Amino acid sequence: MADAGECVQNGLPRYDTEAADTAPALRISGLRKRFGDTLAVDDLHLSVPRGSFFGLVGPNGAGKTTSLSVSVGLLRPDAGDVRIFGLDVWENPARAKELVGVLPDGLALPERLTGRELLTYTAQLRGLDRGTVAARADELLHVLQLTEAETTLVIDYSAGMRKKIGLATALMHAPKLLVLDEPFEAVDPVSASTIRTILRRFVAAGGAVVLSSHVMELVEKLCDHVAVITRGRVVASGAVDEVRGDRTLEQAFVHLVGGHTGGAEGLSWLAS
Repeated sequence: MADAGECVQNGLPRYDTEAADTAPALRISGLRKRFGDTLAVDDLHLSVPRGSFFGLVGPNGAGKTTSLSVSVGLLRPDAGDVRIFGLDVWENPARAKELVGVLPDGLALPERLTGRELLTYTAQLRGLDRGTVAARADELLHVLQLTEAETTLVIDYSAGMRKKIGLATALMHAPKLLVLDEPFEAVDPVSASTIRTILRRFVAAGGAVVLSSHVMELVEKLCDHVAVITRGRVVASGAVDEVRGDRTLEQAFVHLVGGHTGGAEGLSWLAS
């Protein structure tokens, strides 16, 4: 059966532009994903509003990366439904992926290409013409302070430079939704400030950002919405002020996931 945002024409789903105008940037419904005996994502539901800066937080192994990977079509779910601006990611993968830019955690890049070659290659895969590719590559390399490394092979990039060139590939085709898994990891403070400015401008222009991070202060400072995931389920979601209440986001997070923040009991030998 066709869902909101789609109708059927000649036996194939057809995108309903009018209905999609009111659809969330990202909607996940009943998502499940198992790896062997491990249930990584368990009936997860999440809605990311248009024009929002959405933080996704959770302890290690909570299912954040798996959920994001399924959401952008990198992993196939065992059950559930994922839609990007009303488009089913698995029924309309090509059209849905036109709308999203992705920076996965542990991104594997073609290491024998230079920075500029990588941007050119990924942009041409997206169908951009040469003039547009060259102009956008120039801007991204300049803004992300990668101009001096544009002729350097990616294999020789530092971890922070890889994050930046990965973000550049996610931005090249001018997506409406960015899904970023730990985008600030290993990035120096100056570059991190530049990335924050880019993302804020992206949201101010009407785009939506989903950002996964372990750094609560970063999420609290950048994001206007947040979801807390633990054991493969969302345990809290909404505006940052609603989720944290009268506490800091870190305090609310620890309370929601049932974490232990005691001292280093049993490690008395460290003080000897």
